[in-house]
Amino acid sequence: MGDMISDAGLVALIGTFGGILLGLAARIGRFCTLGAIEDLYYGENPLRLRMWGIAIGVSVIGTFALSLFGFLDLQQTLYLGRGWNPLASIFGGLVFGYGMALAGNCGYGALARVGGGDLRSLLIVLVMGIFAYIALGGPLSALRLWMFGNPDLTSDPTHSTTTFAHVLAHWTGAPLEVSGIVIGTAILGFTLLSRSLRRDPSYIVWGAVAGVAIVSGWAGTQWVAATGFDATPVLSHTFSAPIGETVLYTMTSSGNSISFGTGSVVGVLLGAFLGSLYKGHFRWEACDDPRELRRQILGAALMGIGAVVAVGCSVGQGLSAMSVLAFSAPVTLVCILMGAAVGLRQLILGFGKVI
Repeated sequence: MGDMISDAGLVALIGTFGGILLGLAARIGRFCTLGAIEDLYYGENPLRLRMWGIAIGVSVIGTFALSLFGFLDLQQTLYLGRGWNPLASIFGGLVFGYGMALAGNCGYGALARVGGGDLRSLLIVLVMGIFAYIALGGPLSALRLWMFGNPDLTSDPTHSTTTFAHVLAHWTGAPLEVSGIVIGTAILGFTLLSRSLRRDPSYIVWGAVAGVAIVSGWAGTQWVAATGFDATPVLSHTFSAPIGETVLYTMTSSGNSISFGTGSVVGVLLGAFLGSLYKGHFRWEACDDPRELRRQILGAALMGIGAVVAVGCSVGQGLSAMSVLAFSAPVTLVCILMGAAVGLRQLILGFGKVI
């Protein structure tokens, strides 16, 4: 890629660019997984959840447009190059969603809050990243593999690469990319039917920004993979294992390589910091309730484990996997919503005792 920057450094910069967009969307546009669920569940306000419809529609259209014009090989993307275990998506999604409710944010949302000066969220981020690595390659990895198997490439390529776009293409005879764009357009069009959403275009704009961030990840890493000298995985944004990667890189940078995920994490922090300054919301915050801190640590640990089992968090499966129309994406996202709803009910409406 040239003498000035390595392939690893370049993909990290690509991750940083998309991460900044996501950080700005969180702090200025209030793009947030748990916040959207809380607004709908308690305030009966679906606007922030509809932002996700905008983000998903834009990311699907953009991703399949990249494939249509030869800028992306869908089969090289993270979520289509491996087998899918529905039980892992269900279990991981439920655990992640429940942990998200206990922690008060997902990994992406916690990063955005750290960028605004919230030291409580810094602890959530660290614990989530550590437990993601505990489940990925640490003491819990053997149990995870025994229960759910290895999500690496399967011997059945049809099983590992089939998507909703493949199904529509099979039914209609249309090209795969056209089918994907049609599905993305349908999602976007259905979301835009909401009059309340159209009356406040900021929701549309920041939802679209989040979608563009996902597309930028696919486009950038595919370009480096195709033109660089090193073996580069084709990735987009997720915030579970990459948080652990960032912690590890911070401690061992002299003997470790920077990555897309590390750049993405740093980008969200930077974008959130800039966004909080723009809005005048930056302030240092700390936890003054030990019971709340205990609950948040437990929630963060559950999120790290759940995200690894499900092969992605609310952003990884809810946006990145959804952008390639992987079967795992809606299953995991629905389970995340269900787990979060149970956790919120338990916390706020008194359905049992938390800890």
